[in-house]
Amino acid sequence: MPNEGKPRGLEDRTSEFAAAVRVFVRSLPRTVCNFEDVKQLVRSSGSVAANYIEADEALSDKDFVFRIKISRKEAKESRLWLRLLDTGKEQRLASDRDALAQEAHELMLIFNAIARKKGG
Repeated sequence: MPNEGKPRGLEDRTSEFAAAVRVFVRSLPRTVCNFEDVKQLVRSSGSVAANYIEADEALSDKDFVFRIKISRKEAKESRLWLRLLDTGKEQRLASDRDALAQEAHELMLIFNAIARKKGG
């Protein structure tokens, strides 16, 4: 990785989360439920990053807090979709899913702290 050893910014972290989700879903079993849940997961994980970028470019503190709260909501939603995915019997997929769900949870906590600090 090019940024190895360097601190990551939140924009990079959210973008990497969305990209990792996209890589992960390509490995999942092709089931009817996964097909529907993956569509939702891809949307929500990308929205975490997109709304953080919007927050970073906010026109006011109110707009910033609003976008941060949307990022938090989308991270929470991503965690739900990850939990619902069927990984079949492959332990590696289950482990990857759990790591992504943990990252979504950590992002949720970060956004929550930012919103509270800004008075939201």
